[in-house]
Amino acid sequence: MSAHGLLAGRRILVTGVLNRQSIAWHVAAAAQEQGAEVLLSSFGRLLRHTRKAAALLPVPPAVVELDVTDPATVERLADEVVEQLGGLDGLVHAMAFGTPEAVGGSFVACPPTDAADAFTVSAHSLALLAGALRGPLAAGDGGSVVGLTFESRFAFPRYNWMGVAKAALEATSRYTALELGPDRIRVNLVSAGPIRTFAARGVPGFDDLASLWEAGAPLGWDARDAVPVADACAFLLSDLARAVTGEILHVDGGMHAVAATTAPAPARP
Repeated sequence: MSAHGLLAGRRILVTGVLNRQSIAWHVAAAAQEQGAEVLLSSFGRLLRHTRKAAALLPVPPAVVELDVTDPATVERLADEVVEQLGGLDGLVHAMAFGTPEAVGGSFVACPPTDAADAFTVSAHSLALLAGALRGPLAAGDGGSVVGLTFESRFAFPRYNWMGVAKAALEATSRYTALELGPDRIRVNLVSAGPIRTFAARGVPGFDDLASLWEAGAPLGWDARDAVPVADACAFLLSDLARAVTGEILHVDGGMHAVAATTAPAPARP
C-alpha cells in the first residue's frame, strides 16, 4: 500500500470479488497499490471463496456480508462499512447475475421473472447500494461510485437479457449521478472488453466475443488481462476524476469506436 498513491487515505468498498481472476479482485489490488484501504463484500456460499481471494491481495481486507436481494444486509451495510473503515470514499459495483434462461436461452421466450432477476441484481443494485451508502459517501470531500459494464449498444448472440441489463445499468448510472451530484458523489462506469473470469464461463459464446475483440480492437485486446480495467477504475475513484460523473469510460482496446465488430484490426507496420 502506497502512502503517496492516487488513492492514499481513501476507503473503498469493492463488491463482486469471487476469486483472483475476478475483475473486482484486480480493482481491489490496484486500489491498494494506490494507497487505499479496501473492504470486500460477499454473501452465502460465496463468502468462503471471497475470503480466500482476499487473502491473496497485497493487504488482506475484511469481508462484510451483502446480498442485494436481502434488504436486511443492505440496511446494515452503511453501519458495517463505517465500523470497518471509519468512513467511505468509494464504492465499486461489480455484480451481475443472469439465469441460463436469461443468458443463452431464447431471448423472446425468457420468463419475466428471469429477466427481472437480471435487472434487479445487475442494474438496480447500483442505485440501491449508492443510496444505502449515500450518508458515508457524502460525509467526506466527495465520494465516487464506479461500476462495470459491457458494450450495450449492440446485440450479441446469446448475451440476451444480460445485454439489456447492462443497458439498464448504464441508464441507472446516469440517473444516480443526477440525484447524488449535489452531495458531491460521482457515479461512473467502466465499459470493459471481454475478460476471462469465472463468471464469463457462464456466458455462452464468450470465446466468440473474446475473438472479436482480439481480432478487431485497434489497440488489440488480451482477454486474460484485467489490469487495464482496474487501473481505469482507480482513476475514476481518484481526485483526478473529481469533475467526471455520468460517464462511461471504455477500456476495450478501442473496439467501441470501430464500425464493424467483425472486421480484423489493420496490420501493424
